[in-house]
Amino acid sequence: MDRNQASRRHADLSRELHRHNYLYHTLDQPEISDSEYDRLFRELLEIEKKFPGLVTPESPSQRVGGAPLEKFATVRHTLPMLSLENVFTRDDMVEFDSRVKRFLGSTQDVDYLCELKMDGVAVELVYRDGRFEIGSTRGDGVTGENVTSNLRTIPSIPLVLKDAHPGLLEVRGEIYMDLEDFRAFNREREEKAETVFANPRNATAGSLRQLDPAVTARRPLKIFCFGVGAFDGEDPPTHFALLEMFRSLGLRTNQEETRVVRGVRRVIDFFEEMAGRREALPYEIDGLVVKVNDRNLQRELGEKTRTPRWAVAFKFPPRQAETVIEDVQLQVGRTGAITPVARLRPVEVSGVTVSRASLHNWDEIARLDVLKGDHVVVERAGDVIPDVVKVLKEKRSGQEHPIPFPESCPECGAPAARIEGEVVPRCQGLSCPARLKESIKHFASRAGMDIEGLGDRYVDQLLRLDLVENVADLYRLSKEDLFRFERMGDKLAENLLSAIEESKKRPLSRFLYALGIRHVGQHLARVLARQFGSLEQLARASHEELLAIHEVGPQVADSVVNFFRSEENRKTLGQMEKAGVMPRIEARRAGGPLSGQSFVFTGSLERLTRKEAQERVEKLGARAAGSVSKKTDYVVAGEDAGSKLARARELGVKILNEEEFLKMMDEVEEQ
Repeated sequence: MDRNQASRRHADLSRELHRHNYLYHTLDQPEISDSEYDRLFRELLEIEKKFPGLVTPESPSQRVGGAPLEKFATVRHTLPMLSLENVFTRDDMVEFDSRVKRFLGSTQDVDYLCELKMDGVAVELVYRDGRFEIGSTRGDGVTGENVTSNLRTIPSIPLVLKDAHPGLLEVRGEIYMDLEDFRAFNREREEKAETVFANPRNATAGSLRQLDPAVTARRPLKIFCFGVGAFDGEDPPTHFALLEMFRSLGLRTNQEETRVVRGVRRVIDFFEEMAGRREALPYEIDGLVVKVNDRNLQRELGEKTRTPRWAVAFKFPPRQAETVIEDVQLQVGRTGAITPVARLRPVEVSGVTVSRASLHNWDEIARLDVLKGDHVVVERAGDVIPDVVKVLKEKRSGQEHPIPFPESCPECGAPAARIEGEVVPRCQGLSCPARLKESIKHFASRAGMDIEGLGDRYVDQLLRLDLVENVADLYRLSKEDLFRFERMGDKLAENLLSAIEESKKRPLSRFLYALGIRHVGQHLARVLARQFGSLEQLARASHEELLAIHEVGPQVADSVVNFFRSEENRKTLGQMEKAGVMPRIEARRAGGPLSGQSFVFTGSLERLTRKEAQERVEKLGARAAGSVSKKTDYVVAGEDAGSKLARARELGVKILNEEEFLKMMDEVEEQ
């Protein structure tokens, strides 16, 4: 291949990889498998290795991060990135609406765009001639830090805009971390004996301000674009039309959860709806951003010194509360990690009564200077169990006590050792019942083998009765074994045994996650399952073969190789195979008769579970989405369908009942 041929092939590969990045990270509608993407990416790297002059800042290869910086330079925003005035009550919101009308000299209801206020880090992306040139943080609103190299590593930020782009476009957006990714990221840091982050926003800010872009590239960051600075294109008439323009250029927006409403009463209705849905969202929000939708009215309203008159942040009640640490309990995880959990005087935090909070580790205890008996501030953010975020030292009475470092395991009495460089001590007892309990719970979890009914109560009894020594023993249980449980009847025993039997044919990715291989979360489990296709192939994989996978680093490779080298693990896997555990392959299809189409399921279906319905469309190449948008092709509505059905009608999305859906599936599968 000469340079001209290489240049043409490099350009083709770059366009193709940018397109697949957009399909995967912005639309969540991939057309090719992970392995095929990796093959194209490796080909691009080979060309760039042979012809280094072809590498440009927009090349897909530049997402992995460049050379570390000594410090961040500053960037002056062309137009200030203003902060927002906060309102906290319905009356405050009504007063904001009244001010808008007074300023406009109108009594007519105003159209407001309501979008979720992401709890992340605000940034500006500058595109010139469609190419990402400079990225910066908000800073003081006038100048920010130049974090271009770090932003380039985020897959959902396009390096090149799609066609028909303005010559200059300054996009404002919010960098954030999904809750599931945040929890996995913190678990990984705990496993590596690194300090965990208190909440997703702190993790995002810390990731974005890394001087080494390669570190940022390994963090699960995403973006939603919501506003604009200077640009030289035709100004859209409304803010919603601006978001539509962003979407058409390949920029990621959150239009599925954005609503345009007329009048302040509808704003309050949407605020109350989102307050009720807040805990079910996959990311952290702390309220709504309410904007006058008409761009001409925005300009007429203008701004004050630091805030626009046409927008306001409608904040949710705080998720913090003050309470007292009454005691500290030690819990043991499946890897033997011993972590301290504070028992609190019960307190209500954003509508939920909490009585426990994580203290994470003894480095965190020292950082906070927390004692047993302290008055503390707890916060619900980013996880089910709250965190202690502040100690109110001025309220100490002298009766508080230090929290001692454990010398032995609180469950089995074996020695507890803290390896140099780690932040948590670990139980050294191989037969520790607490480790086994957590392993079984993880194995049976919904994200793992999904053994319905096998909760804490039954796991405790399995251990108390010495019925299991490892997860493989679950598949040897009989009805007579279960009858030894307290309050276990014939029907309950049959249901549990049936759930265990059904788990034998879970997808390989779920099985790998359930095994609890260190550093292998749900995403990496899917990557490994698709790459190797079977447990046998993965078990034989070398360190080098694993490192050849784009998303696998040295720690993951070491962990996987060591897991399958373990004689104890091989014995457990052999026992499961003998019991009939045969994980099935479920590779994502590159095509299919429903490729590119999107289905949303709402309400109760009679003949299928929602999960079965979703799996059925995914096997045919479609995407099963969680929310309704203009991009949705079909909404399948069962009994008691709620807001998703109403949203579908509002957007004119095709609605199917269960019978129509099943008929459609039968016809497609017969083709």
